[in-house]
Amino acid sequence: MNLAVQKTLSLLLLLVIGFLLRKKLKDPAQQKGLKTIILTVALPAIIFVALLKAEVQWDLLALPIMALAFNFTLYFILKFSLPLFGLEKDSPSYRTYLLLFPSLAPGLSCFPFLIEYLGDDALAWGALADIGNKIFVLVIAYMIAMSWYFKINNDIKVGNGEKIKSLLLSLVNEPINIVIILALVLISLGIHLEHLPVFMSTAISTLSNLMTPLVLIFIGIAVVFNWKQIRKIAGLLMIRSGLTFLLSGTILLLAPQLSYAAILVLVVFPQSAISFWPFAHMASVTALEQGNDKKRNKTFDMELAVNILACSLPFSTLIMLTVFSFGELFASSTTLLLVGFVLIGLGIIKPLLKWFNLIEYEPALEKETHSS
Repeated sequence: MNLAVQKTLSLLLLLVIGFLLRKKLKDPAQQKGLKTIILTVALPAIIFVALLKAEVQWDLLALPIMALAFNFTLYFILKFSLPLFGLEKDSPSYRTYLLLFPSLAPGLSCFPFLIEYLGDDALAWGALADIGNKIFVLVIAYMIAMSWYFKINNDIKVGNGEKIKSLLLSLVNEPINIVIILALVLISLGIHLEHLPVFMSTAISTLSNLMTPLVLIFIGIAVVFNWKQIRKIAGLLMIRSGLTFLLSGTILLLAPQLSYAAILVLVVFPQSAISFWPFAHMASVTALEQGNDKKRNKTFDMELAVNILACSLPFSTLIMLTVFSFGELFASSTTLLLVGFVLIGLGIIKPLLKWFNLIEYEPALEKETHSS
């Protein structure tokens, strides 16, 4: 059996184990505790080990800029294309999709697969790229959300300087970012993992080994099989994924000399699940709206936002497993462009059917009106 397929089956087994543990860990507080361990202990440890093991070249610091450019590119594409898929422009649903879809959460959905399939160098590249994504989801997404809130409720005066300051502090204080900064400082001084005391390197490496099993068990516990929600959101998730494949394929056409590992990072990193941070900004805006005495127009659809997050993680996991199981196939720009168009085509089937039905319905209605 192909080694990649065997690896995929072993990871799927961990997902099944997580699914079987749902009844034991059904309390939201327990799931939150598991997620906290992943994001504050296991993930920082594995990134720290990967950076200190990898040969990080300083020109790779362009990766955060590329990730931030991706966030903006997807944002502007969706800004003009979402209305074509039945979402009324400037509606709460439109704003909810537009704020969530350009964001990425590679820690839970991408990094475990990078380390398992590609190794330390690939994970180091992904961690550096995530700095740019963090700037988007923590700072820029908040500014966009607040600008929409002020536009809708233009008589409201709420100072947001303190909020932006706290978000910038959270960007600096987040364990992952602290680890990245510390690792880069150590590398600049010529200090790698083997130069650390044995007890320290052993402890950190042991913690890093927790990452993949914990994440996959968490996904198995948290996945929600609500088919009504999945049918509603899956189409737009396919469009998001298809657009991302098209962007990755276009970049690969412009830079065909990339290594195999770099190509797969280019493909899977933008396929990461949707980040929780824009949802947190939406919750802050909703709290402001509820805190006013006057009845306000809703800026966001919070129920829709929860459903999107619930569907995004398993969808992203499926994409990751597919890409890595057929890695050589997805290292081709032709494949990426073809898959991108296919996913977009699948995503627009339902809107197209509605559009054609509307065209058929209107002449029939007009004919019936004339005959009466």
